[in-house]
Amino acid sequence: MTLLSGVADVLRSHPEIALFLALCIGYAIGQIRFGPIQLGGICGTLIAALFIGQLGVTLEPSVKNVFFMLFIFALGYAGGPQFFANLNAKGLRIGLLCLIEVVVVLALVLAATHFMKLDQGTAAGLMAGAATESAVVGTATDAISKLALPAEEIKQLQANVVTAYSITYIFGLITIVVVTSQVFPLILRVNLRDEAEKLWKSMGGREEDASATAAVPELVGRVYEVTARAGGMVARVDARLHGSGSVQGLIRGGQKIAFAPDTQLQTGDRLLIIGHRHALVELAQAAAGLGRESADASAFGLVLESAELVVRNKAAQGLTLRELSLPQAGNGGKPLVGGSVLVASVERGAQRMPLLPDLQLQLGDKLKLFGTAAELAAAVPLLGEPVLKSVKSNIAFAAIGIVLGVWIGMFSVKLGGIALSLGTGGGALLTGLVFGWYQARHPSRLSVPDDALSLLKDIGLATFIACVGLASGPQALDLVRKYGVSLPLMGVAIAVLPAFCSLMVGHFLLKFEAPVLLGAIAGQQCSTPALSAIQSAAGNTTPLLGYTITYAISNVILPLMGPVIVALAGLVQSQ
Repeated sequence: MTLLSGVADVLRSHPEIALFLALCIGYAIGQIRFGPIQLGGICGTLIAALFIGQLGVTLEPSVKNVFFMLFIFALGYAGGPQFFANLNAKGLRIGLLCLIEVVVVLALVLAATHFMKLDQGTAAGLMAGAATESAVVGTATDAISKLALPAEEIKQLQANVVTAYSITYIFGLITIVVVTSQVFPLILRVNLRDEAEKLWKSMGGREEDASATAAVPELVGRVYEVTARAGGMVARVDARLHGSGSVQGLIRGGQKIAFAPDTQLQTGDRLLIIGHRHALVELAQAAAGLGRESADASAFGLVLESAELVVRNKAAQGLTLRELSLPQAGNGGKPLVGGSVLVASVERGAQRMPLLPDLQLQLGDKLKLFGTAAELAAAVPLLGEPVLKSVKSNIAFAAIGIVLGVWIGMFSVKLGGIALSLGTGGGALLTGLVFGWYQARHPSRLSVPDDALSLLKDIGLATFIACVGLASGPQALDLVRKYGVSLPLMGVAIAVLPAFCSLMVGHFLLKFEAPVLLGAIAGQQCSTPALSAIQSAAGNTTPLLGYTITYAISNVILPLMGPVIVALAGLVQSQ
């Protein structure tokens, strides 16, 4: 017995070893970077599983079903708050690009199905790979399992989903990264870095290289000894910080004294100023500086605390960070955030937004505030609800959501003679959306922590992909021989054409700024690598302003298209 046959016997008798081996090798492959391109752990796992699957390793079907349920529910749960938060005029305006993505992709895949005589599995895999949306693999294979076909044919169709996805995903990913970051700016005839810098400054940003502060503290404190030429009131100093910092303490004659915005500064006064690093750097570099600078703030005895909250107050929706510290009519003429309270970070979905004075808040945004205990206690209720910090997961809450999702997925309706069903995957995705939205409205209640959600999504999708890859291994080569290079070429076309249509509509009709538009196109493709490439070309994080909206919508809509493309491809085949 050779070494290879011995290894194959072990893997066939213990398929769990093959599963974790595929995960190990796959994630190692996924970490390899080719310039701006990185396949990621999911695609790497699929490639490894397809190769290992050539040895005839199989797992119980229930294994992949369980892990897919965990993934798709967690996907909906994590995206629910942002999905519903974007169902407004502004969000739907940018969300129009997601509609373009769905319509054009469906049309192209159905055209390919007709002219290339694709089966339902290959058509679904082509859509999943070219649109770089791995969740479509799960919803499509689930829909295929319910077709009135022999078991062997269903197995072959499901294998074709995986193989077509693995081929077209690689080409679709490379294509969307290159065209969004390199080709589309040339088509628009813009310098992306200049446009991003212009947008950054128009929103109140004053530091050109937004990425330069990534490794430094969020907030810093400095002590200044006031000189004769730097007189004026405390309010004048605060105004020079443009809402990115404030005077936190005043020592005069060796004694701490109370102060107000109209307090007149005197020569020799020592001021404690706390704010964002770039604001204090600019203050120190200004021609009319405050005076001698020191980092020793121990004499002031000031203790700042932090608080995390989810924006729930509608009075805060649409306000810019600059406006938070301005008087608001809906709050009795008082600012929602005042005194020493500073916004240290804004997180939208899974992305940290650029801290620009004109960044508008949305319901569901997660803020991190710094300030004194008393001022934080007053500010948090005016903005939303505090986030419950816990490492415990409410398993019952998640389990009932999955149960309801599977139950909803059992129902089907007929449209034009086509039986359409969400399937168990689509049902779990929808209940995940609703449960995640509910949790965002009540963040102080115990639920599923963000880190646990990330693990559920990663291990759920990776294990599901590994299972279907192992099962599809023996059939994969047949599909490659049948279609040759035509599948990769279709993958490129289906990646480029919807993005190009969105580029034209977004630029000429909707008049989006170039960084926002390109970020939104990356989001409609659910492509984080494309976003990274665009941000690198732009030189700052302004593309996030478009990406977070379309990503939240496409991450819900595209997986629901799995059963739709299976049904429509079957209709095209029958004609």
